[in-house]
Amino acid sequence: MRTLLIDNYDSYTFNLYQLIASINEELPIVVRNDQYSWDELQSISFDNVIISPGPGTPTKEKDFGVCRDVLRLSEVPILGVCLGHQGFAHTYGAKVVKAPIPMHGRISKVFHNDSELFKKVPQEFEVVRYHSLIVEDDLPSCLQKTAWTADGIIMGLQHTEKPIWGVQFHPESICTEFGHQILENFSLINKKTTVYG
Repeated sequence: MRTLLIDNYDSYTFNLYQLIASINEELPIVVRNDQYSWDELQSISFDNVIISPGPGTPTKEKDFGVCRDVLRLSEVPILGVCLGHQGFAHTYGAKVVKAPIPMHGRISKVFHNDSELFKKVPQEFEVVRYHSLIVEDDLPSCLQKTAWTADGIIMGLQHTEKPIWGVQFHPESICTEFGHQILENFSLINKKTTVYG
């Protein structure tokens, strides 16, 4: 299985790279968010996409690059992490706003709704967060909340019709419990999906 890993110029991309390689038993294809257009990416063979964390905001093209087109146009499963999660939400009509309290290296307890992405993950687990933006709770009908903190901050989303997921926290960090399991679940979801790009 080949994963296209879109790097939003973030140091955590390498952590994602290592985890994905160990799960897929194949090295991911890494591209920067401003390296190729969507048309050019279609010439690359891949089975799923992971959109990395990154600085900036998903509302600015220079910060999110080709990721918006990938989210809109790709038919393969996609997982957005941190900035990737915010960009997924913004692309499909949710509001991304400043967090009440910026979270930089903070540990939080997260709860989930038993979606496929959280199989074999306890109902309550700890994650590490690095973000100053959040997705507002008033979601469009095409988005479903899949994970949240005790104070109601959205930590996970899923598209109701397309194979797209997002997590606000960092599953690739050693400080996040069950991060490997979450990424493995994403890989298993992909194996069930019959549509490939």
